[in-house]
Amino acid sequence: MTSPHAPHPHSLPSRLAKPAQRALAAAGYTTLEQLTQVTEADLAHLHGIGATAIEQLRQALVAAGLSFAPGN
Repeated sequence: MTSPHAPHPHSLPSRLAKPAQRALAAAGYTTLEQLTQVTEADLAHLHGIGATAIEQLRQALVAAGLSFAPGN
């Protein structure tokens, strides 16, 4: 039985630093699926998103069978 408080399987990683969580929320990103429409470079421009956050998001996307949008 699944806990009613279990995170959605494609939720953003809960281990992200608070500034990264706030930056993503402010930009309207709440699920991994939404991140498939944006490049790593675009996310890196958000205040609060650094190399560690990008790597954590990349790993979460890969685990879900997803990826960032291809860069130009």
